[in-house]
Amino acid sequence: MTTVPQISSSVRRPTRIAANAGIVIFVVLYAAIAFLQPSYLEPSLFMNFMRRAAPLVILACGQLYVILTGGFDLSMGAVATLVVLAASILINGDPGVTWVVIGALYAMGIAVGLVNGFVVAFLKVPSIISTLGTMLLVNGLALAWSGGAPRGDLPDNFRNLGRLVWRDIPVVGTLPLAVIVIAGFVAFAWWGLNGTVYGKRALAVGDNPRAAELAGTPVAATRILAFVVSAVSAVTAGILLGGFSGVSVNAGEGLELQAIAACVIGGAQLLGGRGSIWSAVFGALSLFALFTLLNVLGLPQALRDSIQGLILIAAVGASVRHNRRLT
Repeated sequence: MTTVPQISSSVRRPTRIAANAGIVIFVVLYAAIAFLQPSYLEPSLFMNFMRRAAPLVILACGQLYVILTGGFDLSMGAVATLVVLAASILINGDPGVTWVVIGALYAMGIAVGLVNGFVVAFLKVPSIISTLGTMLLVNGLALAWSGGAPRGDLPDNFRNLGRLVWRDIPVVGTLPLAVIVIAGFVAFAWWGLNGTVYGKRALAVGDNPRAAELAGTPVAATRILAFVVSAVSAVTAGILLGGFSGVSVNAGEGLELQAIAACVIGGAQLLGGRGSIWSAVFGALSLFALFTLLNVLGLPQALRDSIQGLILIAAVGASVRHNRRLT
């Protein structure tokens, strides 16, 4: 019988604390937004906030799978861009082929995830190098395919996936379809890490891959599946982005770094072995709330990049310091 290294209580405890910290950060930031713009306290406006945050929340959940196993996926933004451009070109305004094309988009994403996973697992290429190469490759293919400019058209049944809103809903007032997509994807991601043996394997691989391998954990398969889940999340986010914002050659630009930053804010350990879906969710909501607060304050959009850089630098320093204390 295959055994999985046990994750000690000292590893589990910081995960719960990080999730609580993510909630606190989100509540504080959203309270600041509501103080400046009281209309954000209205349920319908909060639902709109969730709709706009949906792609980042989904990407953070997918990125968390890779981070837990000790890696990074820098190709997520490129995959999201490819999804938007490919959908507009392949569908080209014909609603009858929308669902077939969406199936093809998921197949393309899974293929990218498998390539990333196999290169990392079997060729032993560091994930940051492997996925950087994949990012450049996918971006190049997407731009070459589209000619460097938006082409084709997205029909209403595709656009509705990102912008459809049901109105006159009790309590919340409005209910965007994107919020239901968030709930479904988060439930799927949570089940994968907590309802199956995969979650323990991912934590074990991220904590100590050599020890996990000696204990019989399928390290290669665990890492490959993490990249596949990450790619599936990128496709889902790309579909929502296309539905919400339309066709753009920069649809997914920078989203991979935002997803990593969201996981970090939530408390995931960059070197693997610690993190939870809820920490990723509230980390993403906190980051999006921070971006919203900057907009409310009228600060430049470019300031986002600086803040993300500061968050990542601080997170890496905190992770290294934490690991030194453990060793």
